[in-house]
Amino acid sequence: MRTEEVLAAIATGLWRWDNAAGTVTLDAEAARLLGLPPEPGSYRESAVRSRFHPVDWNEIYGVVNLAVTEGTLAEARLRIVDERGRVLRTVRSRSKPVIPDRGDTEHYVLIGTLQEVAEPQPGSSDVSHPPITGDWRRSREAFLLDAGRALAEARSTEEVLRVAGSLSMPGFSPDGLAVFGAAGERLTIIGHHGHNVGDEDPFTDMPLETDYPAAEVVRTGRAIYLPSPEEYRRRYPATWPLARRFGRQSWAFLPLVSSGRTMGAWMAGFRHPVGFSPDERAVLSTVARMLAQALARAGVAETERELSLGLQRSMMPTLGPDIPGMTVAARYVPTGGGLQVGGDWYDMIPLPNGRIALVIGDVQGHDVRAAGLMGQLRIALRAYASEGHRPDAVLSRASRFLSGLTDAYESVEGDQEPPAPRFATCLYAEVNPEAGTLDIARAGHPDPVVISADGTAVIRQTAGGLPLGIETDSDYPTTRVVLEPGETIMLCTDGLIETGGHDMATGWTRLRPVLEEPTEDLEGMADALVQAVHGPTSHYTTGPLADRREDDIAVLVLRREIAPAREAPPRRSVLTIAQAEPERVSVGRQLVRELLHDWSDPEQVDSAVLMVSEMATNVLVHTDGDALMVAEVAGERGERRLRVEVADASDELPHKRRPGEMASSGRGLVLMEMLADAWGVDPRGEGKSIWFELYESDEPGESGEPGKSAEA
Repeated sequence: MRTEEVLAAIATGLWRWDNAAGTVTLDAEAARLLGLPPEPGSYRESAVRSRFHPVDWNEIYGVVNLAVTEGTLAEARLRIVDERGRVLRTVRSRSKPVIPDRGDTEHYVLIGTLQEVAEPQPGSSDVSHPPITGDWRRSREAFLLDAGRALAEARSTEEVLRVAGSLSMPGFSPDGLAVFGAAGERLTIIGHHGHNVGDEDPFTDMPLETDYPAAEVVRTGRAIYLPSPEEYRRRYPATWPLARRFGRQSWAFLPLVSSGRTMGAWMAGFRHPVGFSPDERAVLSTVARMLAQALARAGVAETERELSLGLQRSMMPTLGPDIPGMTVAARYVPTGGGLQVGGDWYDMIPLPNGRIALVIGDVQGHDVRAAGLMGQLRIALRAYASEGHRPDAVLSRASRFLSGLTDAYESVEGDQEPPAPRFATCLYAEVNPEAGTLDIARAGHPDPVVISADGTAVIRQTAGGLPLGIETDSDYPTTRVVLEPGETIMLCTDGLIETGGHDMATGWTRLRPVLEEPTEDLEGMADALVQAVHGPTSHYTTGPLADRREDDIAVLVLRREIAPAREAPPRRSVLTIAQAEPERVSVGRQLVRELLHDWSDPEQVDSAVLMVSEMATNVLVHTDGDALMVAEVAGERGERRLRVEVADASDELPHKRRPGEMASSGRGLVLMEMLADAWGVDPRGEGKSIWFELYESDEPGESGEPGKSAEA
């Protein structure tokens, strides 16, 4: 008995596929299995290709390439279709690729067998063909692992649907998907893929009692498989007209179950017949379970994001009406973790006297409790401010309020371990737009920064008290800051300064160039400040500057506008030194040093600091009142003039003395005569003012003659 007769008896044919020539040689049995005339012959590749199911034809390339690379057999199950696309039979192919030229792996000859698989035809309602083998590297297990990873990484419902639509199931990928949800007693469409806009309208808001597969799946929690249009029409005649227009051949409706509850249904539609064998049903069921979990996670994440955005919108007020003669900008950036809310806030409050209050603060922590305390504290501050209290009184009442609020939290907890007390830092500024003054009270908060009209940024040291909530009764002294036309004040929380591994000193060094960059746009300045901390440039400066976003950021920037007909004012700063606060003399020295940070002659800067110290100390030692220091820098760079005045309420004028070698005092006026370019004492209606001037030169050491002018 010949070999060909034996192979024909067991329904096995031989084929030879020449990839280089593009021809396929078949014996009689192989030709019959492929639906061609049952006789030996050679065919063009395109003629044979038309006999394979399109999905299987795509799979065969992966199988053959793997066999060529590894030198193994290429095995696959392939569906044979007729001219109308109907599946005639399933065959198993076992072939060995032979490479005529070992140097060219793209050209090969595939020699092997085709054998019919004795199985019922697909489309029957009982049993169907097994799944296509496909690429061994893309087995069912590998596909499910890839699908699970992709669905686990999806962060929103839209991403979950996009991932589900891109899944390529081995051998039977659907061409249309729909995800149904349940709202009360009605079916809804969560999303779909592979359909046109508007195709979902008939299925939207459908009662669950409707004779529709998805509605039945939601009601019963059991999957429904419809392998043919005839089966769909027989089981669901009422809704078959809705599905018929899509031109599909098979459907699978599976329940989406999460935490034991059926939350919806998943529909997978196929343009080619699928018999839904046990293996195919197992793949679809597994994908449905992963899809349900992904949708549940996405729903929770979207709820948290909406809660976070809602909290931000409710807690972060708008800046309100414009301030006459002033411009204001603000930014709030939450920390990168949790619900994207924290304890930082800013506020702008209209006051009964027609002025405006600017508030910025930071409640300890970045969690929901910090956000809740912040909301209550912000409301309390608005209430106290609206009653017309001065800044110190507003912060004293707010501290008492927060302290009592923390006690209330501890009592509510009952037997549980009470939470750690929370405190808050805050800066409250009452703004007088007409005079350009800000009366500032500070509770453990960073000092403000004043940017002069010529762009010089100086930390304006102000008096302060303990953070809010530390003590029930706390005092918060007030400092007056005068903004000249063209000057800007910046208020911020510590997140802007210390984020990225910085302390207060290095963080200020990082921000100073941004503040001194010339700009007329306050909104741009606010954005630049945030970008200096969180933007790409934060990675290219010295120090441990990882962009960790470990703290919230709140920023308020206020500028006093320049009148159109007036020139830009000089650089100016004012400081009160009280008798009870002699330590503020050092604040005055630091203030003058920062005003002269770009002065050409460092020795003149040291001289100015020394004279300021002498003048302020003399007032505290020889009078009973406070000292008012006014420092002003005017003129073009290289030819500027520094003038410092220290005024007090005493009518007694200073006298120049000749102290002995061992004397401990009496050298103040002598120093001024030696170091100042000009100095003098001006009597006033109440008190006097002693002043000095220094003139800048392009070259250090070339200032005018010391003491060339003196008045007493």
